[in-house]
Amino acid sequence: MTERTLTERQLNRALLARQMLLERSGLPLTKAVERMGGVQSQYAPSSYIGLWTRLAGFERGQLTRALERRTLARGTLMRSTIHIVTARDYWPLAAAIREDRRKWWLGATRHQISEREVAAVAEQVRALLADGPRRRKDLVAELGVSSTMWNGVGGWVDLLRVPPSGTWERRSADLYGLAETWLRGAPDETPDAGLELIVRRYLGAFGPASHKDIANWAGISPTAISPTLERMRLRRFRDERDGELLDLPRAPLPDADVASPVRFLPTWDATLLVHARRTQILPERFRPMLFDTKTPHSSPSFLIDGQVAGTWKHDGTRVVVSPFEPLPRTARRELDEEAKQLAAWLA
Repeated sequence: MTERTLTERQLNRALLARQMLLERSGLPLTKAVERMGGVQSQYAPSSYIGLWTRLAGFERGQLTRALERRTLARGTLMRSTIHIVTARDYWPLAAAIREDRRKWWLGATRHQISEREVAAVAEQVRALLADGPRRRKDLVAELGVSSTMWNGVGGWVDLLRVPPSGTWERRSADLYGLAETWLRGAPDETPDAGLELIVRRYLGAFGPASHKDIANWAGISPTAISPTLERMRLRRFRDERDGELLDLPRAPLPDADVASPVRFLPTWDATLLVHARRTQILPERFRPMLFDTKTPHSSPSFLIDGQVAGTWKHDGTRVVVSPFEPLPRTARRELDEEAKQLAAWLA
């Protein structure tokens, strides 16, 4: 049976639909976070803005309350970056990436610190946090360890950034707690179950996609995820270069000509990272204008017809837009109206 070929524009519309960027969703917050594949959250306000642009009637207090009530959790997960995920997703995701995360860190430090040494420090961290969350600077000072060692510890003891830190009100995510305490127990999750969840969350949020895209997003090796893909029931398509694309059964595939409204994206929005290049949500000619080589993060941006068309900033009262190229009059009017809505929400 010949596999259907999906055009770049069809992949673009599929991404926008799954990321709730074609129309704002009325999903409950936890369901929306799962549908997004988690919310990348290195900079706390970005999580809030990313949810505002996707959810109808979203208010900042909703996310802060969900973190306080522990239905959502912020931890270092996919690609060793900070993500907000649901409490029920945290443990399987952590189990799935743990081995590759440890290997990556040991390789990045060129094995100057042994696994035994970092595991021993992780046990000290566990003991120090047994009585409750503590700040990073206090933990590092008491342990007497380097930043390199601290950055590796999370591969051997599961840590969360807990509120009030890492919220809109207090943006520095520097208060750490034990995941097993904060989430009331550590279930015995297997890597296999976690890897299947990674595939489901990724394809549900960013698919159809290649085997390599899934692994890149998760920060694991393609070989680690191959057995999981082989046993799962997945749809298969081809891209315009004849590469294989995988997808979940019945996942949305809108028509290529579906209209896409203006949307504002925050710094760190995961749709703009290299794993989603096939969708051209960020045209390659604009990538150097959005990602500064001196910093690892993108500038806040806006979408016109499903593609990044410029950057924005909030000057305290207004959202000021900077298009990369001249915009059609109708698109400019829609952009200005959405900017007013965002400015009102930010105020």
